[in-house]
Amino acid sequence: MKIGMLGAGAVAQAIARHAIRHGHEVVLSNSRGPASLAPLVKDLGALAAAATPAEAATADLVVLAVRWPQTPDAVAGLPRLDNTVVIDATNQFASLPPNPEIADLGDLTGSEYVASLLPGARVVKAFNALYAQFIAPDPRHEAGRQVLFLAGDDADAKNTVRDLTSEFGFAPRRPRNAARGRAPQSISRTCTRSAT
Repeated sequence: MKIGMLGAGAVAQAIARHAIRHGHEVVLSNSRGPASLAPLVKDLGALAAAATPAEAATADLVVLAVRWPQTPDAVAGLPRLDNTVVIDATNQFASLPPNPEIADLGDLTGSEYVASLLPGARVVKAFNALYAQFIAPDPRHEAGRQVLFLAGDDADAKNTVRDLTSEFGFAPRRPRNAARGRAPQSISRTCTRSAT
């Protein structure tokens, strides 16, 4: 599978490394252009490449992993993502801890807002409830596997993300009332429990 990354920060890199370890191609992008990613691509190896966001968005699966205020710019100008599964790893924090402020979206969830910016995409919330330092290590350890919450309305899309993240070694879980992207947000060290 080819996975396009919109964003190249700590969370995006952690997900990219899991993907590459399991034989997937990764196309990284950021707001500064492909040349700025050359050192990272070299470090990640032959399965990694750098591209523009529009090029990354043509991959088989797309990961959106940017800070919330950057979200509109990160997806601006992308082609329509008809039927493309998009993992939404964002959290709707206008400002981050220790003084977090949740962005006011009215009745919308964060992923509903993201979906409104990506017509045709099949959005699944995942990785948003873990800090990068909990995503990066091998999720399989003595206590079991790292729990990873998934949320979304599209059952087939959730199955795709479940299968991919299970391959990485995570233990995907669907919280109750998890439709429409109502997954926990990573405001604290929650969701770091393990599952056997």
